[in-house]
Amino acid sequence: MIRILIADDHIIVRKGLKQILLEEFPSAHIKEVSDAEELIDETFSSKYDVVISDISMPGRSGLDALHQIRESRPKLPVLILSIHPEDQYAIRVLKAGASGYLNKGLAAEELVKAVRKVLSGEKYISGAVADKLAATLNNSNDKELHSLLSNREFDVLKLLASGKSVKEIAERISLSMTTVSTYRFRIMIKMQMKTNADLTRYAIDHKLL
Repeated sequence: MIRILIADDHIIVRKGLKQILLEEFPSAHIKEVSDAEELIDETFSSKYDVVISDISMPGRSGLDALHQIRESRPKLPVLILSIHPEDQYAIRVLKAGASGYLNKGLAAEELVKAVRKVLSGEKYISGAVADKLAATLNNSNDKELHSLLSNREFDVLKLLASGKSVKEIAERISLSMTTVSTYRFRIMIKMQMKTNADLTRYAIDHKLL
């Protein structure tokens, strides 16, 4: 019996994914959680064959959860689902240790294939991601500015760009305001920007929001 853990803050999405999976794996045990904290707790306390997680959830991000899962369950396949464009997120999550990245718009057609792939120990990537990876290797000196950020800095960048204040970000990701301000300072230096408005324009131009 396959044990699958689904993490997404939208109940309709979770139920939809579960239905797709049960059609292919009718005897599967499928558990649902709604945020990163529940996801981390569940992977620590129970055994699963594969995790399917959204990248953007309330509180800590899916990237943050992925990092902790990799530390405690290094062999557990984690498939990241997101509404965000593959070309902006897939490489980052694969480098962070994910077994695959799937755009939610393709879930109906590709989810079962992706799950089978990661269960077999392989990585799941679309043709578009494979092309992006090849381009990245061929143009290693031509990196986009946000690729210079750590995963935590990347999370803070998105929140700043969406209009969140330092206080709001601190509360959302459970860090002190001083720590968030430090991350903001590093982001500004690495990306050669001066204001939050600069970050917002950049995030929109690069489809990070």
